[in-house]
Amino acid sequence: MICQEAHRLIHLYLDGELDLVRSLEVEAHLKDCQTCAQGYNELRGLHSAVSDTALRFEPPAALRNRIRSVVRNESETANRSSRVSWRWLIPAVSGAVLLIVALSLIALLNRPSTSDLMAQEIVSSHVRSLMEKHLTDVPSSDRHTVKPWFDGRLDFSPPVKDLAAAGFSLVGGRLDYIGNRPVAALVYQHQQHYINVFVWPSTGASDVSEKALVRQGYNLISWTNAGMNYWAVSDLNLAELREFVLLLTNDRAAVKF
Repeated sequence: MICQEAHRLIHLYLDGELDLVRSLEVEAHLKDCQTCAQGYNELRGLHSAVSDTALRFEPPAALRNRIRSVVRNESETANRSSRVSWRWLIPAVSGAVLLIVALSLIALLNRPSTSDLMAQEIVSSHVRSLMEKHLTDVPSSDRHTVKPWFDGRLDFSPPVKDLAAAGFSLVGGRLDYIGNRPVAALVYQHQQHYINVFVWPSTGASDVSEKALVRQGYNLISWTNAGMNYWAVSDLNLAELREFVLLLTNDRAAVKF
């Protein structure tokens, strides 16, 4: 396990939300990596501090008694009052219910779709790989070096192609974590632009034509082909990124623009 993956799992490990295999992998990494272990200890200290019961506020008994007295008096006044009209109350309650339903529908409609959430995660991983200067775990332009590197590290074998002749040079590959699972990240370069291609097995039965998105100034193209999900992201213009995708699939009929 590399530090980058440990950083993504450390909060889940602290909260006890990882399965046994992942927990053992994180524990083994913490034993070997002093930096990650220090970060974990700091998080655990913060977690303990926040959970400290000394931070909780217990109201004094006098305040509780005053609140109960006010509530009791209001209840007695309401019971004595005969001015409340049920004919007025029923429409008011109905209006409140309709308002709640309307607000719930608005919140539901404005909720990001699964595709939008995935796109945000893809862009974040792309930007993080550039900022941390951690583009590759296996730096190589040879696909016969990059592809075997994933054996034993993933439960699938990602397709790796050499597109240097078309102007898209293979830079290498790395492990990444997208959609709550480990994935292959293949890195290509076109002139001064890097392209991250995230690959993992598809749960669908058929191929899906491409979908282009723009997020935070980056172009993204997603598609499914030959049992694999693909997401390509780069600051390349959309036309060049689409040409790269066509070359990568090697099947213009599989990717419809």
